[in-house]
Amino acid sequence: MLDIHNLPLFMLSVLLLSITPGPDMAYVIGQSVANGRRAGVISAAGVALGSCTHALASVVGLTALIAASPLMFSIVKYVGVLYLTYLGAKLILGTFGKAQGDVDRAAGIKRGARLGDLLSKGFITTLMNPKVLLFFISFFPQFVVPGGEHHTASFLVLGLAYALVAFATDVTFALLAGSAAGGLSSNRRLQRWLDRVVGGVFVGLGMRLAFVRN
Repeated sequence: MLDIHNLPLFMLSVLLLSITPGPDMAYVIGQSVANGRRAGVISAAGVALGSCTHALASVVGLTALIAASPLMFSIVKYVGVLYLTYLGAKLILGTFGKAQGDVDRAAGIKRGARLGDLLSKGFITTLMNPKVLLFFISFFPQFVVPGGEHHTASFLVLGLAYALVAFATDVTFALLAGSAAGGLSSNRRLQRWLDRVVGGVFVGLGMRLAFVRN
C-alpha cells in the first residue's frame, strides 16, 4: 500500500497550478497558434517529459541536492532565465524581418517546427524552470506519510499524477488555441503582433525566474 494521503487535495492543487500562466503554458499555446493543434499537443508532451524527469530526479534525491546547494540552484535558475529570455528575444526580433521567412526562423516558436524540436524545447523549458524544481521538493512531501515504507513508489505515483494532470491541461489549452490558427494564418500583421506578445511573455517570465530564491 502506498504512503500517499490527501490525494484529492493534491490533484486539485496540481490542477490549479497547471492552469496558472507560466512558461510551459506560454510555450504550448504559442506553438499551437503558430503551427496548429498537433504541434501544441506535441509540445505539451515535451513539457510532460520534463515533469517526469523532475519526478524521477526527486526520487533519487537529485532535486533535494540542488535545492540545498546555492551554487547548483543558481546554475539551474540562470540557465532557465537565459533560455527563456533567448526564446522571447528571438521571437520578437524575428517579427521585424522584411520577409515572412525571417519571422519563421524565430528560435522559440517558429512555423513548420520539426517533431524533435517541439519535443526537445518543451522538455528543456520545463527542465530548466526552477519553479517546477521547487514545487517537487516542497510540495510532494506534504502528501506522503512520514516514516512510511513506500516513499519511493509514493513519490513516483505523485510525479506521474502531476505529469498527467499538467499534460491534460496543456493539451486542452493547445486545442483551444490551435482552433484560431486558421484565421491567423491569413493575417500576417496579426501574426507579427501575436509573436511579439508571446515573445514578451517569455522574456517577462525569464526575468521573473531571476528573482526566485532558494
